[in-house]
Amino acid sequence: MGYKSLNIKMPTDYTEETLRYTIEKMILTSEFEFSIDKKSLDGRQKSNIHWLLRVSVSSKSIKGGDEPENSELEIPQVNTNKLVIVVGSGPAGFYSAYVLRKAGFRVRLIEQGPEVFQRIKDVKLFHKKRILNERSNYAFGEGGAGTFSDGKLTSRTKTIKLERKFIFNEYIEAGAPEEIRYLAKPHIGSNLLVKTARNLRTKFIDLGGEMLFDTEMTGINIQDGKVTFIETNKGQMDADYFVIASGHSSYPVYEMLIKSGVKFQTKPFAIGNRVEHTQEIINNAQWRTKELPGVKAADYAVTFNDASNPVYSFCMCPGGNVVSAPPTKGVNLVNGMSNYKRNYPFANSAIVAGLDLNKQLKRNVEPLEALDWVMGLERKFYDYVGGYDAPAVKVADFIEGKTTSTFPATSYPFDLITADMNELLPANIINSQKEALRKFNKQMLGFDQGILMGLESRTSSPIQADRSREGLCDGFSNLYFVGEGSGFSGGIVSSGADGIKAAIDIARQEV
Repeated sequence: MGYKSLNIKMPTDYTEETLRYTIEKMILTSEFEFSIDKKSLDGRQKSNIHWLLRVSVSSKSIKGGDEPENSELEIPQVNTNKLVIVVGSGPAGFYSAYVLRKAGFRVRLIEQGPEVFQRIKDVKLFHKKRILNERSNYAFGEGGAGTFSDGKLTSRTKTIKLERKFIFNEYIEAGAPEEIRYLAKPHIGSNLLVKTARNLRTKFIDLGGEMLFDTEMTGINIQDGKVTFIETNKGQMDADYFVIASGHSSYPVYEMLIKSGVKFQTKPFAIGNRVEHTQEIINNAQWRTKELPGVKAADYAVTFNDASNPVYSFCMCPGGNVVSAPPTKGVNLVNGMSNYKRNYPFANSAIVAGLDLNKQLKRNVEPLEALDWVMGLERKFYDYVGGYDAPAVKVADFIEGKTTSTFPATSYPFDLITADMNELLPANIINSQKEALRKFNKQMLGFDQGILMGLESRTSSPIQADRSREGLCDGFSNLYFVGEGSGFSGGIVSSGADGIKAAIDIARQEV
């Protein structure tokens, strides 16, 4: 059997039959098997938008060639009765717990929120009656924040190839679409992520893992650089190792850890707003047509580095919704989400400006002060509207320094309130955003027709744990902090990989 890698251009609405026919013409035989290694949309020429595919083909008619790489993540096997407690069931926490159990440890995964389907009910209640459950919302509960944010699986990290493959395989076995293996911009969708979260939990429990919902870590006991137990709302829990994967919105966990002696430092992050357009505007801007057969919805990625604070798009959700996403009462912030089909009539993205608080405030800012600064901004947005409505302005008005009196229909579940963003955000952030939006409007026709709404303040944590590459906290022998909460990852895949690396490091200590 010989092997060959082919680079193929295909129309956006190609079928498997036409792809097979194309391959047949290239290798001059109909006897072959193939798999897609990569698939990306080439939209550089608007008159000729097409798919670029890299395909691995195997056939007796092909002479030689290298067999496709088939390396797998190696999980050390241990013979131990030691217990690891993992706090948080987002990608970092789940994959850390899952790999630890596969390695042979006793593993207890605790989650302050409920299982994912109860979480859905709590989110719907928030939308209907504005009753926020502080343990069960867009930020907290089974699956973590990523469960309700589209399920993008892109990652720029080059050193997690095997971890990435492992994560994708597990998601697919749990119900995610096969295409995530090869799409250049893979995503699962919030509606499918709910089911995969439940199915992954079942796999973990079937392996012998223990999972406790509605179990909140409230304290930590440390002796001589070692955690002896944690305090929870269900009593003390001791273990041999502890992995914290609380997510970047768990500010009470940060505060508790810092006051207990775990070291953190302030780091750059970003703040801004959500910008929403009709999907038709984005499709026309990117494709020069209202729709493109074979492609769900157009997306975009924009950056502007010439301002005092660099501005860029983040978490772009084609065919999605803007949601109210406060993790706790008394704060107001937004996020974006979309389902697998990406077929809602709106598109949204965070447009945020990079921010270094040490430079912003012209002094060294302590980690707890950084958290307070962010929450102060979130409280300001809440107080401005008296709740969870979104302060808003049309992009064109924002650029001109005006306010907006009336708004068209949007996806936001609550009301939009006319706002002067100068009263809510720092002046340098406003000025940088204005410069960037002018440029974005030149790049994408109709961008100024969007609506700028709410506060986007949780793109990443404003602080970072002092830890090793594998997550071991500085000065500790058995405490790991992983995922977005640690400040060392961003997104589902890099967070899951961060948790896996910690699990493997723990396992290697016991081999």
